[in-house]
Amino acid sequence: MLGRSALSRAGGFRPENLGQNALAMIGNLCFTLFVVGVLVFTIIAATYEPEDPLFHPSTKMTSFLTSKSNATFKADDTVVKTGEDFMGPNQTAFATFINITDVENPENTPEVTSTDCDVNAPIDCKDPEVFHLMMKATIEQFKDIHFYKFGKPTPGSNDSTCDMAWRFRPKDGKTAAFYKDYRRFVITRSADCAITVAGMGEYHSGVNARKRKRNQKPGFEKVPEKEEQQNLLPVVGETVNDSLPVVESENVFSHGKYLFYTGGGDRCKSMNHYLWSFLCALGEAQYLNRTLVMDLSLCLSSIYTSSGQDEEGKDFRFYFDFEHLKESASVLDQGQFWLDWDKWQKKDGLTLNLVEDFRITPMKLAEVKDALIMRKFGTVEPDNYWYRVCEGETESVVQRPWHLLWKSRRLMDIVSAIATKLSVDTEVFLRGKKQIETFNDLTNDCKDGLNTCNNAAT
Repeated sequence: MLGRSALSRAGGFRPENLGQNALAMIGNLCFTLFVVGVLVFTIIAATYEPEDPLFHPSTKMTSFLTSKSNATFKADDTVVKTGEDFMGPNQTAFATFINITDVENPENTPEVTSTDCDVNAPIDCKDPEVFHLMMKATIEQFKDIHFYKFGKPTPGSNDSTCDMAWRFRPKDGKTAAFYKDYRRFVITRSADCAITVAGMGEYHSGVNARKRKRNQKPGFEKVPEKEEQQNLLPVVGETVNDSLPVVESENVFSHGKYLFYTGGGDRCKSMNHYLWSFLCALGEAQYLNRTLVMDLSLCLSSIYTSSGQDEEGKDFRFYFDFEHLKESASVLDQGQFWLDWDKWQKKDGLTLNLVEDFRITPMKLAEVKDALIMRKFGTVEPDNYWYRVCEGETESVVQRPWHLLWKSRRLMDIVSAIATKLSVDTEVFLRGKKQIETFNDLTNDCKDGLNTCNNAAT
């Protein structure tokens, strides 16, 4: 019996039964692991106690409820950059500056004999000899800048002065822009009628040469091969025409399409924040082929003011080149727009489409027929920032037109004037500084009196 039972038990391990036994063992093992996993998860879920923000101090509560996201905009406290800062350096235009060797003496200048010489005769500012003399004096005076164009001289305040304008750029300038200066020159004539430049006025002193007159002959310049690229660069110092654009007629206004942004949390923020939002609005207007109705009154953030307070009522045109903007894009001042809207809206049946959700993309507004699309932003930041419109799928469709927004030439003209003044003061300062340093070097070992000087110092 015992032997028979042993053989019967051993039968379960016969070769033909090994596959079934292996499958059964694997199944039991997997089931065991599953049960253990469920048990561990149940224990963790039962014992875990998440932090409840409602029981946190007020500071943590505020942090919990306040969104830390500022979407695609990243705070940047560096120098504000505008369109001209992103323009590729035009090496062709910048390389063709005027050297003093380019200014040759005029040919066929008649010789003046002593009998023909009138020392007291008025200086003829149109004389090529006077023109070349003034150009040479200017190039020799300002060795740290490159000159690209000289305008024809015009008579100054009396018979011995001439005014001349020129276009220039600092040798080490980084901005893709030209600058304009115009100064008054004092010209003297010697006994043998030789003329010299006796003096040169301050920055922008030659007011008679400021604006080029009609039919005036061109001055002296070296024209680059790609002149059209040079003409696209801003020229600081030219007369600025940043008057507000006006709609020509009721018919033109009524057939126009407009976009207006109102409200939001962008006001009194940094200039970088303002640009990021404003260019989003301008980009959407261009995408929708609409005129952007804009508020030219800015709030200057406290980070830029001497009072340390936000200052309202600043003019957009003082900080940005509105002349370039209005010539390159379709924009209207909101004050003028609402006057026209009130006059003709009911009469011509003009309709308004109000959009209060930034998640309504410009693509969804492309087929809107209403005369005015008004995007209204709320009070909860950061969802009330204008630039939220240009996020997500819109980012690849609506491009910010950086090339349309340049720094104000009025502001840059002030900067140029200060820089010009400082360059003169700096030269005087450096000369004085060098003399002081030389004196200090000589007396370095004589601090306790001349008799204590180190012999090596001599």
